[in-house]
This record gives sequence, C-alpha cells and structure tokens, in this order.
Amino acid sequence: MHREVHTIAQTGGVCLRRPDCDKRKCGPRGAAQAGADRLKTVLGQMDAASARFHSAEANVQKLQFEKIVNDTSTETGIIYFMRSGGSMQMGAKFDPPDAQVLEYKNGVGRLFTPPNQLQQISAGGANAARSEAFLTLGFGGRGSDLAKAWTIADLGAEQMSDGSKTVPVEKLDLVSKDESMRGSFTHITIWVDPVRDVSLKQVGFTPSGDTDTTIYTNIKLNQAIDLKAFEIKCKGKCS
Repeated sequence: MHREVHTIAQTGGVCLRRPDCDKRKCGPRGAAQAGADRLKTVLGQMDAASARFHSAEANVQKLQFEKIVNDTSTETGIIYFMRSGGSMQMGAKFDPPDAQVLEYKNGVGRLFTPPNQLQQISAGGANAARSEAFLTLGFGGRGSDLAKAWTIADLGAEQMSDGSKTVPVEKLDLVSKDESMRGSFTHITIWVDPVRDVSLKQVGFTPSGDTDTTIYTNIKLNQAIDLKAFEIKCKGKCS
C-alpha cells in the first residue's frame, strides 16, 4: 500500500498501466488524496513529537540573498530553542566579525550588536504569539497549530545531513494565513524532521525577490543548554 502511494505521488498520479492499479488512486484526485493523507501523517508525527520536546541546540548558518545587488551574506553561530512553561524562548550567538546575539523570551525579541547596541525587534502583547510562531518555526511546535496558521503544501520526502548523519525530512511549503506576515514573506519552505519535530532548513521568500535561508546541523535534542553562552553582555550601558 505504501509503495503504491509513493509511486502515484512521484508520477503525478499516472497509473503506469499496472494491471493491479486501483483506479481510485490514479489521476489527479488520487494523487491529491495521497498527498493529503501524507501531510496528515506528518502533522500527526509533529504533534506527538511536540509533546516530548523540551529543548534543541544546533549549529546555525544564515544566508541572506539581496536580489537588487545580487549579493549573499553569510553568518554562522549556535542557536537554541527551549520550552519554558507554556511558551518558547530562543537565543542565537553569531561568530565574529558581527558577533551579534539574538534573544527571544517572555514575548520580547532583542538583537545585541557589540559593544553596547541593543535593539528591540519584537514586542510582547497582542503580537507575541505571532512573533513566537515565526521565530521558533519548525522547533517543538504542534503540527495542528502549524496548519491553523499556514496553508501547507507537502512537497515530499527528502534526505538531509544533520552533521555526521543523514535523516529523512519532509519538505513543506508554507503560506501564512496572516496577510501582514505575507508582506514580509510570500511563502516559507521548511525541511522538517517530524519524528523529532525539528527543522533542518528554512528558506523565506520576500515580495522583492530576496531570500533568507537558515540551515541547522548537529541538532541536540532535550539536552542541558548552557544559557550563559547566549547572554547579552553590554560593555557599559546598553544603548
């Protein structure tokens, strides 16, 4: 059964004239149903893994492509996501020369640029839930909540490197149901490991043609995190 569904999905619903082919699974309607069933399974796996998710820490690489100048900037560092009570917090520390620190907790996002520049990038209140859903996309979130906030297209299964190992991932394309968010990103593609409920890659596409790519490797799940490594430390008074 699984093999038949996989074949139909990969051939766009063409029956390939197999004598044992169930016509109900052939054609566009059959392919669409197979895709919907697959997405339902993936989101269910994410729901189950979310209940077990406490934290994740990983190496991170960010690539920002600006179409107007045809240039890509790259940053590397470390990042963590941690469930604290009923909400999620995250922090990232990037390598020199910028050596920026990104923090999101208690509904507030802050960006620190050494030696003492501190910028608030998102505020709490009514927009806190939206900010949290965006900043922690693909890490510890419930699949059912993902479906509530995004229109999802399942683009199929792939294999990706997670440091020294290769893991199966599902490629999902997301279009926000929030019109204001679509003003920032027309759609976002994520490569998620639904068994662990972690994302290995994300690409955000802007209306102007820019892309924002984030790649996560060497993901450590539900292990102790040294939060001191992600502290914001101003030299003197933060401005």
